[in-house]
Amino acid sequence: VQLQASGGGLVQAGGSLRLSCAVSGRKLSSYSMGWFRQAAGKEREFVAHIGWSPLNTEYTNAVKGRFTISRDNAKNTVALQMNNLKPEDTAVYYCAARSRLTSTVIRPTDYDLWGQGTLVTVSS
Repeated sequence: VQLQASGGGLVQAGGSLRLSCAVSGRKLSSYSMGWFRQAAGKEREFVAHIGWSPLNTEYTNAVKGRFTISRDNAKNTVALQMNNLKPEDTAVYYCAARSRLTSTVIRPTDYDLWGQGTLVTVSS
């Protein structure tokens, strides 16, 4: 099973980007999915999660109201729509797949599989 993240780039503050994560080798419906990010010199942090049901979503406070996670099981993809981007959103963004129920969804250890990351740079 592989996860391929794409869609990163350079954008001005206030702009938008849409990240995509393509899952291959197994049906996306087998997983709940998360996005994490890691800024230079910092630990990887939780951004958003979507459950097996697309109605079940969770966001870190810093992105609530600006980011939206969604899934398309037919296309085996998960997206992260990022609006009103801020310089502090600059990081490498990773998608991750979770195959089992865990007590939380915000820890990297809750997830089994990881994509390679895509860089998002927001200029001021």
